[in-house]
Amino acid sequence: MSAERTVLVLDGEQRAALAVVRSLTRAGYSVHVSAGTPWAVAARSRGATPHLIATQPLVDAPAYVREIAQLAQRVGATTVIPVTDASMEAMLEHHALLPSSARLPCASLATYNAASDKLRVHEAAAAAGIAIEETLVLRSPADGAPDDPRLYPGVVKPHRSVVGAGATRAKLAVRLVDDRAECQAALDALPPEAYPVLVQRRVRGSGIGVFAGRWNGRTFARFAHRRVREKPPAGGVSVLSESIALPAALQQACETLLDALQWQGVAMVECKEDAERGGWRVMEINGRFWGSLQLAIDSGVDFPALLLRAADGDTMPAPPAWRVGQRLRWEWGDVDHLLLRLRRSKAVLQLPPETPGRMAAVMAFLGHRPFRDRFEVLRWDDPMPFVAETLSWVRLVR
Repeated sequence: MSAERTVLVLDGEQRAALAVVRSLTRAGYSVHVSAGTPWAVAARSRGATPHLIATQPLVDAPAYVREIAQLAQRVGATTVIPVTDASMEAMLEHHALLPSSARLPCASLATYNAASDKLRVHEAAAAAGIAIEETLVLRSPADGAPDDPRLYPGVVKPHRSVVGAGATRAKLAVRLVDDRAECQAALDALPPEAYPVLVQRRVRGSGIGVFAGRWNGRTFARFAHRRVREKPPAGGVSVLSESIALPAALQQACETLLDALQWQGVAMVECKEDAERGGWRVMEINGRFWGSLQLAIDSGVDFPALLLRAADGDTMPAPPAWRVGQRLRWEWGDVDHLLLRLRRSKAVLQLPPETPGRMAAVMAFLGHRPFRDRFEVLRWDDPMPFVAETLSWVRLVR
C-alpha cells in the first residue's frame, strides 16, 4: 500500500470515525485509527489498524498534535482526518507540528473558526436569506438573563462549542431553559470564555441536517436527513434519522451560506423546521464529519471517499443522488432514548405536552422496516465495533 493511500483517522471513540473507516477501507485505503481507549468502536473495525494514544486535545492540544504527528510519521500517513471539534481545532491551530506530507482535507483555521462561531453563522445566515429565531446576544456575564418573555422556553448557546486559551480547552453544551431563573442558572455555570452567549427562542419541530462536501468552490456531494429521535429526547444527538428530499430553496440558501464562508471540506448546516411559524431556522454549522454519517453512505453518498478524491484533485462528477426514506438507528443510543422516556416525565425531559406518551414511545422503538432501516454500528461483516460499544454501554449503566 503506497503512502498516498494511507490515512490516519482520529477520535476512534466516535461513530462518525467508524463510518469513515468503513468507507475508506472499502475504497482501498490503508486506514489507521487513534483512540484513547483500546475498545473504541472505530479502532475495533476489521478495516482499521488501532493505535492507543496518551494525550487528549482538550487537555493539552500541542502535546496531542505532537503525538499524532509522530504516529502519522510512523505509519506513513499523508492524510489525517479529525472527527471532533476538539481534535479539529487542535490540528488546525498546531498544523505546523505535523509532518509536511500530512494534509488535513478541511477548511483553513480562520474559516473553521468562523463557521464554529454561532453568532457569526447567524449573521451570515440572515445575509443568505435563511430565517433565524429570536435571539439576544449577551456579551458578558454582567448582562444577566433577559426578561423578554418571547425568548422562553429558550436555549442558551455559548458562541462556540469548544472554548479556552492555551493548551487546555473545555467543551460546552447547549442548555434548554423554560424561564428566566433557569436561564440565569445556566449562565452562572458558564466560564467567561463562553461569551458572547446566545439566548434564543426554542424552535419546536423536526431537526434537519443539510450536508455538503465542497472543494475549491464547487459542491461535490449533497445530502439531507431528518432527525426522528434524539438523545436527550428534547434535542441532542440523533439516534434514529431518515434521509429526505432536500427542498431546493433550502439547499440554495445553505450553499450560499457556505459560499459566504469560503468553505472547504465537509459540513453540516443544522436547521429546524418551525412547526409553530412555518419555514426553516438555521441552528449552527458543524465543520466536520457528523454522527449519522453512515446514513449518507448507506443512502448512496459516500462523503469520506468523495472528499479524498476531491482533495487528490480528481475530476469530480456531479453530486450523486441519494435514496430517500432510508433510516439509520444508533442501537444503544436509541435504547438510552427509550429509557429516558420511560423513567422521566415529559415535563422533566422538557418535551412539549402534546408529545406521545410512554406506550407510544415503546411502540415506536419496536417499529422496524426491513431493507429500509439499518443499524449503525452493528454490521454482520464487521461485528466487533458493536461488541466494543456494547461492553462500554454495559459498564456505563452498571
